[in-house]
Amino acid sequence: MTMRTLLCALLVAAAPAAFAGEPLAIGAGAPMAEVKMKNVDGSMLSIADAKGEKGTLVLFTCNHCPYVKGWESRLDELGNAYLAKGIGVIAINSNDPAVQAEDSFEAMQARAKEKGRKYPYVVDDTSDVARAFGATKTPEIFLFDAEGKLVYHGAPDDNVKDAAQVKETWLADALAAVALGKTPATERTKALGCSIKFRNKS
Repeated sequence: MTMRTLLCALLVAAAPAAFAGEPLAIGAGAPMAEVKMKNVDGSMLSIADAKGEKGTLVLFTCNHCPYVKGWESRLDELGNAYLAKGIGVIAINSNDPAVQAEDSFEAMQARAKEKGRKYPYVVDDTSDVARAFGATKTPEIFLFDAEGKLVYHGAPDDNVKDAAQVKETWLADALAAVALGKTPATERTKALGCSIKFRNKS
């Protein structure tokens, strides 16, 4: 590996930290919860608007990332199922479409329709909501309980490549616990995915 290649790799690895703070602490409330973001149906929604009676799932995601694509069907299945069980769900795309054209609003609309997504898929058009959460990856999950306190943060499960080989169903377990008013056994795991393509600060 050349020095130039090594330097580039280090810069890429360090990039998320330059844009986002520390991840939200377990027990904290959702930051910037009142900020309105454009949903794929054209309406303006906030995290507070999406709040469920039993809890709220906030998912930082996008269209282009292979990690998102690997987990997407599982996330959509869980999101749709728990939306009907009193858990509010909102997916947030904080990526700059100038960096990844596949993450454009029009592409988001097409993806949500294609996947039969019943929950909102909104644009964080400043990337400031992701920054406030300390989110750096897609996908990256933040699950709040009925009182609005963060009870799970991290990855969906332990195998992005093969659903049949999953041994640790962290998100599914956490959702099941929150739906019953209980605390998830696992509070935090390492979020794995593509780096969020943050928009430049104005």
